[in-house]
Amino acid sequence: MRASRLLSLLLLLQSRGRMTAQELADELEVSVRTVYRDVEALGAAGVPVYADRGPAGGYRLVDGYRTRLTGLTTEEAESLFLAGLPGPAAELGLGTVVAAAQLKLQAALPPELRSRAGRVRERFHLDTPGWFRHSDETPNLTTIADAVWHQRRLDVRYRRWGGKAVEVRRTVDPLGLVLKAGVWYLVARSDGDLRTYRVARVLEITTTDDHFDRPADFDLTAFWEDWSEGFEQRMYGVRVTVRLSPEGVRRAGYLLGVVAARALRASDAEPAADGWTTVELPTESLDHAEPDLLRLGPHVEVVGPPELRERMAASVAAMAKVYPP
Repeated sequence: MRASRLLSLLLLLQSRGRMTAQELADELEVSVRTVYRDVEALGAAGVPVYADRGPAGGYRLVDGYRTRLTGLTTEEAESLFLAGLPGPAAELGLGTVVAAAQLKLQAALPPELRSRAGRVRERFHLDTPGWFRHSDETPNLTTIADAVWHQRRLDVRYRRWGGKAVEVRRTVDPLGLVLKAGVWYLVARSDGDLRTYRVARVLEITTTDDHFDRPADFDLTAFWEDWSEGFEQRMYGVRVTVRLSPEGVRRAGYLLGVVAARALRASDAEPAADGWTTVELPTESLDHAEPDLLRLGPHVEVVGPPELRERMAASVAAMAKVYPP
C-alpha cells in the first residue's frame, strides 16, 4: 500500500509541478503528517524532491527529473478500457482517436495484461442514457467541444424552457461539457455569470474569432456538483406532508421517483401507534404531487397543504363515481 502511495506522490509531482503538502494529502486521501513522512522516504531513496518555503511554497521535483516508472497494475490496465466510453467519445468527434489510443495501449502492454484488458470490452458495456427515453439530438456538440478545447467564444441561439419555450441569444465562453444520464450540458460564462445550457436546445451556433481566458479557479467537477444540488432544490421546491401506511412506505420507495424516495429514506420519522408514518416529501408542484400520490391508493393520506388535500378528495370522489360499489 505504501509503495503504491509513494509512486502516486511521485507521479503527481511529475505531472503537476509544485504542490503543497495539503494538496498532496487531499489527492492521496491521507494526513499531512503522512505526506511529510512519504516525502522524506522519497528523498532517502534518491528522488530529488525539494521543499520551497513561504506562502507560495510546496514540494517539487528538481527541474528535468523524470521517473521511468511507467508500469501499470492489472486493475489499472483493465480500467483504462472502461474509461473510453465509445458512445460519448464518438458524439464528441473523438471516436477514432479513442479507438487508436486503445490499440496503442493494448500493443504496449505485456501479453498477460493485454489479454485481461481485452476481456473487459467483451464483458462490460456502458450504456449511459436512462431507460425509456430517446437520446438528445446534438448536432452542435462537436462544434461546442472544439470551442471548449481551444477557448473560443461562441454566439449561441438557444431555446430556453420555462413554462413555455423562449428563444434567446447569448455570447458565451464555453468552459466545459458534462454528460449526465445521456444528456449533454454546456457550462459557460455569460455576462460574468456561470450558466448551464442543455446542448440539445442549442438551435444555432457560431464560433467567433475571440479567445477567452479560463478562470484560474474554475473546477468543472465542483461546479457541476454544486449546480446539480441547487437545480434539484429548485425543481423540487414544494413540500407536502403525508401519512403513509407500512405498504405506502414500501410503494413510495419506487412509485414516487428518486428524489421523494431519497427524502423518505433520509427521514427519521417513526411510525405512530397505528403503524402509519408522517413524512414531508419534496415535489415539483401540486400538479405533480396529486397524480403521483394517487398512485399509492388507500395507503396515503395528505395532511397538507390544504389545497392538495382538497384536490385529492375531489379526485377520489370522482373516481368513486366511475367505480361505484
